[in-house]
Amino acid sequence: MTVNTPSIELAIWPYVYGQPSGSGKIRSCPEDFMVNEHLSFEPSGEGEHVFLLVQKVGENTDYVARQLAKFAKVRQRDVSYAGLKDRHAVTTQWFSVWLPGKVDPDWADFETETIKVLQTIRHARKLKRGVLSGNSFKIIIRQWQGDKDITLGQLEAMKKEGIANYYGSQRFGHAGQNVNKALALFQGARVGREQRSLYLSAARSFLFNTILAYRVSHNCWNQALSGDTYQFDLSHSFFKSEQPDAEINRRIASKDMHPTATLWGRGEYGVCADALAIEQQVLEAYPALVQGLINCAVDSDRRALRVNVQELQWQFIDETSLELSFTLPPGSYATALIREIITD
Repeated sequence: MTVNTPSIELAIWPYVYGQPSGSGKIRSCPEDFMVNEHLSFEPSGEGEHVFLLVQKVGENTDYVARQLAKFAKVRQRDVSYAGLKDRHAVTTQWFSVWLPGKVDPDWADFETETIKVLQTIRHARKLKRGVLSGNSFKIIIRQWQGDKDITLGQLEAMKKEGIANYYGSQRFGHAGQNVNKALALFQGARVGREQRSLYLSAARSFLFNTILAYRVSHNCWNQALSGDTYQFDLSHSFFKSEQPDAEINRRIASKDMHPTATLWGRGEYGVCADALAIEQQVLEAYPALVQGLINCAVDSDRRALRVNVQELQWQFIDETSLELSFTLPPGSYATALIREIITD
């Protein structure tokens, strides 16, 4: 027996730098949204796994992985990648194919009009999720119109202060329906393994964004609160403090580390005092998501509330075309930056 749970609509998450000062279109064509992936290590040149640097245009990551498995005549699980990349874009990313004791096929025969193999190199271990140092973006906003001075001021502020580390809208599927599909899953709906993972991720991401939205609206998304857990910049290291001291405040101000919020699941909250009170208040509003994630044996984690934007540059190509280039750490979304300056 299932229980009908009210559907959840995605909010317009509060902005950090005021309302968007302009409007425009991204992804007018794939070449307007370019992403280059950077590994956090150098492949050794030897081993059972072939690493391929692939450029794809208008194709999603899972599709390319399936095609690689078919071409190399291996199981789909023998092909891996570090992260999902946008479909409506020109993206360059790494894949690995396990070929123990086998010679490389002619990868040129794998290429199509939309898929190119730019580099191949061997390595001893398969490519694991998340082993990236970051992603570089080059994005052109077409049909831009608005207040240029305000837009430039917002870009300057983001370059100096960073951005709220929201999950992008693509995390939640069309019209945000992946969150409601997670609710259906929790009520007993049958889904495939791949869809199950997407829906669970959407549910956790929604709860994280809602906590971050609360802290943005209360001007403490980039401030230390009592009981916060902090993440060092460009690191997976965390530490907890019951009360922020002068050194914590200094390092938060210098953007060397960031407050975090829960990626909800089984386990301890990881925070106390004021930080815990905020997380509990938000989570109590969504009991079906909270309990559903626990019932599905999802383990809790933490995510930084703020992210630094590296190498942020911009230029107006013409009066209605704004070009942006920047680098973000893995797991952060270019759309979290773009939403601060334009509405679609």
